[in-house]
Parts: sequence; structure tokens; C-alpha cells
Amino acid sequence: MRFFKGKQKQRLRPLGESEAYHHSYGDAPRDVKIVKLEPRRPRYRQVLADGERLRQAFAQRLDKRAKEE
Repeated sequence: MRFFKGKQKQRLRPLGESEAYHHSYGDAPRDVKIVKLEPRRPRYRQVLADGERLRQAFAQRLDKRAKEE
């Protein structure tokens, strides 16, 4: 349900994150410090595969238990 049926404002370009923050909240507080984080370490495919096998085994056990009840 829309209460305002006026013409919608069309943007000429999309807003960036900092510009949108400024429009929503004003200037950033002085006690907030923006830091750059180092990139995440690469994930190992074997670890992901083992986790997926573990998840599938757990799902099978749950299905088996549900059938027994």
C-alpha cells in the first residue's frame, strides 16, 4: 500500500556505500575507525569435501532414524 502517489525520483547514477551511509546517517562518528582487513586464507578443497561427506552421512543417519520410528 503506497500513501504517496507522486512521481518517483529517478537516479542518474547508483549511490556508493559511503554516499548511501552519509544520506542515511549523516557524517560518521569520530570514534569509529575504518580498517582494512587482510584477505582470507584460501580454503582447501579436501577440507570442504570431507565436510560435505560428513554432512551427507549425518543426513542419512537422520533419515534412517526417522524411518525406524
